[in-house]
Amino acid sequence: MIQLKTLLVDDEYSAVEGLRIRLEAFPEINVIGSAASVDEAIALLNKVDVDLIFLDIEMPSKSGFELIKHFQPESCPAVIFVTAFHQHAVQAFEVRALDYLLKPVKLARLAEAIERVVTTEKLHRKTALIEAHQSLVNNDPQEVGVTGNSEYKFEAENLVIQDAKNPIQIIPFKDILWIDAAGDYMCVHTPAETHVMRARLKELEKNTLPEGFLRIHKSTIVNLSHIKQLNPLRNSEYMAVLQSGKTLKVSRTYSKNLKSLFKQ
Repeated sequence: MIQLKTLLVDDEYSAVEGLRIRLEAFPEINVIGSAASVDEAIALLNKVDVDLIFLDIEMPSKSGFELIKHFQPESCPAVIFVTAFHQHAVQAFEVRALDYLLKPVKLARLAEAIERVVTTEKLHRKTALIEAHQSLVNNDPQEVGVTGNSEYKFEAENLVIQDAKNPIQIIPFKDILWIDAAGDYMCVHTPAETHVMRARLKELEKNTLPEGFLRIHKSTIVNLSHIKQLNPLRNSEYMAVLQSGKTLKVSRTYSKNLKSLFKQ
């Protein structure tokens, strides 16, 4: 059975506790924490990975939509908005929310939303990565290599990826532009290819990437040698522009460290 690590974000304590009690009826849901604000949620998300967020919209200081901006689009958890206001529905689905529940939430609607998330997660685990990168093959002249249940290791100046069904992939560290998380997988981007391997960002960090690689986001590591410039955003965040023209968001948690390196 799929069990989704779930975060509840709402500034109303009674709403959080009421939803937590209702979610106890669903074995697919594992509530790992709650937050009363966007900043509190971001602090928690910097420490743990989650699969699903039940998210209020109108909260003091920052709205629920501000939390969505914390994530790289390809690594955003599933989001179900839970709000007392119907007028935000269009915007919610524009940011790819899986559902939009109005308070007070009826149990039948909650069950429907969870079923949608579980179905989406199953499809994601089975096919989404393969289809996404196959789409790149069809629409981009660059070749994209996909590696499934792979093993990897660091060898001299290379990252080596291998599994039983594909040729061994030897990727020079100097050619890696950035690495980002996609659930249980990692996407290793080079100028010519994107390699997908089964691993987590924390695992790569434990293996110690060579000097010159830096984490700039909860879900992203970048090769510093490929950064062309840093463009400031709001709230002490930046957009890193690579030599290739690709842009990557630098979250506030990691921006100070990155900025200090460019000042040296």
